[in-house]
Amino acid sequence: MSANPGSPMMTDVMPDGCRVTSKPFEELTVTELYEMLRLRSEVFVVEQECAYQDIDGKDPGSWQVMVFDDSGELVAGLRVLRPGVSFPEASLGRVVTRFRSKGYGAVAMREGIRIACEQYGAETLRIEAQCHAIGFYERFGFRVDSTEFLEDGIPHVEMVARFTE
Repeated sequence: MSANPGSPMMTDVMPDGCRVTSKPFEELTVTELYEMLRLRSEVFVVEQECAYQDIDGKDPGSWQVMVFDDSGELVAGLRVLRPGVSFPEASLGRVVTRFRSKGYGAVAMREGIRIACEQYGAETLRIEAQCHAIGFYERFGFRVDSTEFLEDGIPHVEMVARFTE
């Protein structure tokens, strides 16, 4: 089944006071870059106890999606990578949220999918997902497309979603 960026499966309620900012990496302010890297480090390195090379050279040339709560705190984000950077298809990566089950991650995903479709003409997106988050990504039309593998000691799978008008 194909998904559409505006399809009902992606109509989560926007958290009150939530603000979304999306821009090319090169247009990030120093503060935005710092806050994004800090959030990624807090979740992926500290919370998940996983020492890995976050600054991998893929951010330059990407689009960054940042979700702020009503106090202006960065609470979720991701990067949108053009085709050929991680996969032949456009992809989303470093999907991160400070608070689970509050809707912030869904806001970031919807915006990331929109950016991929608008900026890169994406009809297909591929991601590497931590296995515990498969259900979250399925809500946006992604389906498992590989066997399980370890990345930095954490079980992952590749997932793919196809988008049509």
